[in-house]
Amino acid sequence: MPRSQARDKRDGHLSICTKVCYGIGGVPNQVASSASAFYLQLFLLDVAQDACAQIPAAQVSLALFGGKVSGAVADPVAGFFINKSRRTGSGRLMPWALGCMPLTALAYFFLWFLPPFTSLRGLWYSGFYCLFQALATVPYTALTMILTPSPRERDSATAYRMTMEMAGTLMGATVHGLIVSSAHGSQRCEDAVHPRSAAVSPDVARLYCIAAAVVALTYPVCGSLLCLGVKEQPDTSAPDSGQGLSFFTGLAMTSRHPPYLSLVASFLFISAAVQVEQSYFVLFCTHASKLQDHVQNLVLTILVSAVLSTPLWERVLQRFGKRTSAFGICHRSMLPDVVDDFQLQHRHGPGVETIFYSSYVFFTKLSGAGALGISTLSLEFAGYEAGACQQAEEVVVTLKVLIGAVPTCMILIGLCILLVGPTPKIPRQDTSFQLSLRSEN
Repeated sequence: MPRSQARDKRDGHLSICTKVCYGIGGVPNQVASSASAFYLQLFLLDVAQDACAQIPAAQVSLALFGGKVSGAVADPVAGFFINKSRRTGSGRLMPWALGCMPLTALAYFFLWFLPPFTSLRGLWYSGFYCLFQALATVPYTALTMILTPSPRERDSATAYRMTMEMAGTLMGATVHGLIVSSAHGSQRCEDAVHPRSAAVSPDVARLYCIAAAVVALTYPVCGSLLCLGVKEQPDTSAPDSGQGLSFFTGLAMTSRHPPYLSLVASFLFISAAVQVEQSYFVLFCTHASKLQDHVQNLVLTILVSAVLSTPLWERVLQRFGKRTSAFGICHRSMLPDVVDDFQLQHRHGPGVETIFYSSYVFFTKLSGAGALGISTLSLEFAGYEAGACQQAEEVVVTLKVLIGAVPTCMILIGLCILLVGPTPKIPRQDTSFQLSLRSEN
């Protein structure tokens, strides 16, 4: 091995190719999540209804809530089994990450498929949404800790990943929106016989299936690039499997770690705010602001701005620190530091990263479940009419509150918790060397 490559390996340096491939691995989930976040509510409330499925808003609320909760419960379960698994030739987390992708792709496709029966369609969508959420991202997100022991390189890899995920978010909303855009234009209501409602074209179901198939294809493509370009680099001082901290003991210890509690509490509110904003933006444009012909352009404007701002926030993060960049992308890059802080205080073997990430994703999805369930139920109470071209004034007001006041308040609460809460006190340089010294002692 050349001397420069050996030195890079000791220092935990990651090549640009590795960082790019690692970022690409997160694209499929973001593509699927973006498309479902912006359009699934509209599909279940309007398209499925016009296909005689008769799924009231209350059942849609239960389906979304149940899906998020099942995903939240599945994350610690996945973390438990990953924690018990042994390292293979391709690593300990990579087989889990790659194994979930085909099942996730199938679950996503059938989430947008109209089954031939009508009486149990609510159960159909609930089941596949639960499966889609349950096949979660714990193995992939936990890879951050095993890519390299260098905190600086992990932050850089996280920035690559977030940039790619932003691009995936943009791709999901764009591709899905372009394919189904003709189904929800204002012309549909202008041509309707009854001013209060209008039937959706029979081709709409086919358009949604095509969009779902295109999104599902990103899983095998991006998964292959992840497998080819990324290799796990676990801590050489740790045993290969099962001899470190037990999963349930780790959960108890992490739940008492102040920096982790502060980070999770903050992200609960911010993540819920983002999910509510995404889920109701298209409905707001369609029924409250009468901008249904411009939905695609508005979504593209928002997402392109987010993608372009990610490198800027990465520079702010590196120059001024993660607390100063709280309004940007710091949450995901702070979690590895929390894990390192915990390791410095309680030195254990492998599995700590999956305990942190599984519980982190659990609370994130649980907050989204509560926010989406309650907000969708509020539409039912406001009198939302499926497929109607004109909604009642109470529904319009509810959508305005859900798209404006609710996310704003949750984001402010989350930022306040993050700014006043404890942060991990861990040196920026040579953290892996300190951890190795601690393990030797």
